[in-house]
Amino acid sequence: MEQQQDNLDVAICGAGPVGLALAALLVRRGIEGSRIALIDARALGQAISDPRSIALAWGSRQLLEEVGAWPFPSTPIHTIHVSRRGQLGRSLLDRSEHRLDALGYVTRYGDVVDALARAVERTGVQVIRPARVEALDETSEHVALTLDDGRTLTAQVAVGAEGGVFGQQEDKAKTRDYGQSAVIARVSTSSPIAHRAFERFTDEGPLALLPQEGADGLQYALVWCVRPERAEALQAMEEERFLQELGEAFGGRLGRFIKVSPRFSYPLGLNAEPHATTRTVAIGNAAQTLHPVAGQGLNLGLRDAAVLARLLARCPGPEGIGRFLDERAQDRQLTITLTDAMARAFVGSGPLQSVLGLGLAALDAVKPARTLLGELMMYGRRGGSALLPR
Repeated sequence: MEQQQDNLDVAICGAGPVGLALAALLVRRGIEGSRIALIDARALGQAISDPRSIALAWGSRQLLEEVGAWPFPSTPIHTIHVSRRGQLGRSLLDRSEHRLDALGYVTRYGDVVDALARAVERTGVQVIRPARVEALDETSEHVALTLDDGRTLTAQVAVGAEGGVFGQQEDKAKTRDYGQSAVIARVSTSSPIAHRAFERFTDEGPLALLPQEGADGLQYALVWCVRPERAEALQAMEEERFLQELGEAFGGRLGRFIKVSPRFSYPLGLNAEPHATTRTVAIGNAAQTLHPVAGQGLNLGLRDAAVLARLLARCPGPEGIGRFLDERAQDRQLTITLTDAMARAFVGSGPLQSVLGLGLAALDAVKPARTLLGELMMYGRRGGSALLPR
């Protein structure tokens, strides 16, 4: 017999970092945990064991601190070095210019989920996993969610926070296949520079090295964006050959590449749409899947969660969703436009790349412009205010 649970204020579909953060923030803003349901298709252990490396901006750390999900194992980023392979010019972002302990942090996806899951456990939020939402029916009064175990939940608002990667999603209003795949691994070099991250643009796409010390002794998380056929070849290479290819693409700033973990890859694209109905709204990767350049995807999603929690706590219904869409429009659009432009403009060869290389040098020479870029990466369009109650 079908069981029904009424009187929820918010049902959240997806218990990754963004969904978990939203649940914890809703309670922090005054909604009772018993009136929130968090639904996820994966068991918690599966999510915690996810080894992917992710970059958290300083503003995201503020959010995690607020809900009691910080600290956890992470490596602080003190400087970010941005350059174009084969061209003059580079830009260096430094924490000292912002008077902060760090520009951001590199950590495991699983560690973020673990910390947030513990924070949510203390709130009384109803966590339902593993479970899938098989149907969603919206009326003028509520949203009814039918789960695969036969239960039906009703809520004032349903939030989509189940992301996934490009290539596994239905196309949204704005979609672009970059013709790239990201090869991810962990690597070590002979001359590492502590707490410095690198974003190196190549003819095929950006190559990022993020400082991340781990129990395996490896020093950097690698995200190397290349053509799909090249990604397949890089995954199949012997370790010595792969390290040689990586060294040729990155250069000698860190000495030689001497060790690499197993390699994986996934396709890259833009898939975005500020979709919402009267009582449903999407946040995080469910609303916008971005290219990983500049590491903005998760951080943009956490800013979504911060603003939505504040507004739904005031009016958990259509008015809160409408205000959320208005408040988030600028930050979302700017971040989407910036990452899309960076992913495409620096690819290829020719005179334009020389101009872009000189542009990095100019950016480095103009402190206000460099400071603005750093603040956008750390806080988003509206600065740290998006994370604070109003």
